[in-house]
Amino acid sequence: MKFIFTGFSDPGLIRSSNQDSYYIDPKGRFFVVADGMGGHAGGEEASRIAVHEIQVYLGENWDSSESTEKLLENALWRANEGILQDQQNHPERADMGTTVVAVIFRSPDSPWCAHVGDSRLYRLREAQLEQVTEDHTWVARAIKVGDVTPDEARNHPFRHVLSRCLGREDLHQVDVQQLDVQVGDRLLLCSDGLTEELVDQKISDYLHNNQLLDKAALSLIEAAKEQGGHDNITVVIVAVENS
Repeated sequence: MKFIFTGFSDPGLIRSSNQDSYYIDPKGRFFVVADGMGGHAGGEEASRIAVHEIQVYLGENWDSSESTEKLLENALWRANEGILQDQQNHPERADMGTTVVAVIFRSPDSPWCAHVGDSRLYRLREAQLEQVTEDHTWVARAIKVGDVTPDEARNHPFRHVLSRCLGREDLHQVDVQQLDVQVGDRLLLCSDGLTEELVDQKISDYLHNNQLLDKAALSLIEAAKEQGGHDNITVVIVAVENS
């Protein structure tokens, strides 16, 4: 397997700043998207710290004896600690936090994903789009127990209420899972600025119909802006190809 990839971030049409951050390892080893919250400076700083800490931890420990699962999990815990430390040093940012989704290809045939919050990972296989991650939100939990339908959730007043994010002392769990990936798949990491504006079928169409990754990513961002662009929009796409 080999991987080709691209990523873009846009402030959208309403926000004056971009509180999203992302990182693409130049060697294609790992990919990270984070969506910060907590005011203009706080959100930007929280997502920046998360992405930086994950990048540094994975880079420094890539060849360690840690399992890939534990390596990725520990990277997210390091990010949480980094944000908490910054909160202590800068009380004016005490409420900041961030979502995060990360994918790691330490072994091409055994990729892993980790996430906290509602930044998502999707997999497109042929023309079928699957949401791989499960949102850590009040609405996602309500859908699961049948209190809210998916259609109702799209406009629910509590749809932005997170049940987990980085930057909290009471964060007790990071979701880590092994991925099923094969040649021809496309992976999409994104912030909720994309998924708030576009339903999954529209996301699938843009991913499937644009062969060039840059065009696919930019088309997704432009489509989200055409629907209102109410939040920052970040898109990272990874295509799996034959070596």
